[in-house]
Amino acid sequence: MSAEQGLKKWHEVIEGGNDPAALAEIIAENAVFHSPVVHTPQEGRAIVVAYLSAAGQTLANDSFTYVRELVDGNDAMLEFTTEMEGIHVNGIDLIHFDDDGMIKDFKVMVRPLKAVNKVWEMMAAQLERQKAS
Repeated sequence: MSAEQGLKKWHEVIEGGNDPAALAEIIAENAVFHSPVVHTPQEGRAIVVAYLSAAGQTLANDSFTYVRELVDGNDAMLEFTTEMEGIHVNGIDLIHFDDDGMIKDFKVMVRPLKAVNKVWEMMAAQLERQKAS
């Protein structure tokens, strides 16, 4: 299975409202998430789902859009733009899929610096809300 097939599932989950249960179905058990604001890689399906769900709650507003996709074998790069509280965010999701089309590695990069700061602020608040519920 190629990245193109895994990407199709990714887009279906995102367009379906970023449901954590649906997200867990496309994340490999030993997946790793690389955050633009957390120094260490976050390992394991549960933590990857938690971070991607929080990102969905903070980044995926009405202005969020993917503007470019590049696919090479089991790797995909998706460039996105969004606006968070008046700050323009430009970023990249770098995704590695395993041979079964499951997300094995997910890296998010964001620019400019004030966007990174805003993402950090809003992601931290969302993760705290998730812990409380």
